[in-house]
Amino acid sequence: MAIDLPFIWAAIIAFAVLAYVILDGFDLGIGILFPFFPEKRDRDVMMNSVAPVWDGNETWLVLGGGGLLAVFPLAYSVILSALYAPIIAMVLGLVFRGVAFEYRWRTKRGEFLWNWAFAGGSMVAAFAQGVALGALVQGIPVANRAYAGAWWDWLTPFSIATGFAILIGYALLGSTWLIMKTTGELAEKARKIALRTCFATIAAMGIVSLWTPFLRPQYLERWFSWPTAVFSIIVPVLVLGCFALLLKGIRGERDAQPFLAALGLFVLGFAGIGISFYPYMVPPSVTIWDAAAPDSSLAFLLWGAAFLVPVILIYTGYAYWVFRGKMDPEEGYH
Repeated sequence: MAIDLPFIWAAIIAFAVLAYVILDGFDLGIGILFPFFPEKRDRDVMMNSVAPVWDGNETWLVLGGGGLLAVFPLAYSVILSALYAPIIAMVLGLVFRGVAFEYRWRTKRGEFLWNWAFAGGSMVAAFAQGVALGALVQGIPVANRAYAGAWWDWLTPFSIATGFAILIGYALLGSTWLIMKTTGELAEKARKIALRTCFATIAAMGIVSLWTPFLRPQYLERWFSWPTAVFSIIVPVLVLGCFALLLKGIRGERDAQPFLAALGLFVLGFAGIGISFYPYMVPPSVTIWDAAAPDSSLAFLLWGAAFLVPVILIYTGYAYWVFRGKMDPEEGYH
């Protein structure tokens, strides 16, 4: 039986993207929440809570983007051509945020500038990711193996809605991370924000989920025809279960449960997108197999991935293990 290398690589890329979203999502959320915590002491603790892991989280973005270029070059060229503006905005936002991690601790007079660089970079990066996702979901026109759309095709009401949905969702991840990692007034304020953002996130997920099936006929067919219609029942039920656990954790003074439940919401949302997309790499016309590099290249690169992915997983797990537990406000990474 022949091994379906394009499918295996699609699963690896999807895993890398999901790992990036759920890991980098909460530290982007910390930046998004920065304006709601004006006290310097609170901001110091917030940044210190993610400082040991934020750069490792972005390893998954490099793996996903680099892997897409190497194993699905057609998809990479089409997506990049269609989404230059939001992708460049995302990268610039990540740059400003990354630089702010170090420069904010090196200046007193200009600290407010780096506070805004951290918050603004996080917001821009999160919103741009959502816009890019929305533009990809709504479909990218392809002709003769090249992008066939216009410069502003990515900017639509749907992509703007997904941009705000991701922004709100990351704020939820950030607030639940603070509940898990901090104590005192900071944690209590994070609980109040998490309570608001959890309702806003569910509302945003509902709007995007109801909108998506009507963007493309194949989405509607996949969600409401047998046997994939089963997922139209299972996924919403699981979402409601995560929502209930999230609320219970926030109101029940539990620390880890809200964060884990928020991650569950993102995993389920990602699964819903995957169900809609499959078997397309670039909806509505480029499939996984159309976009894939030759099997010989995929097989060669798979040996590298078989070594690299476990190493990244081990490193990531070890970093979170070392820096586990509550933050001590008197101590910090810097």
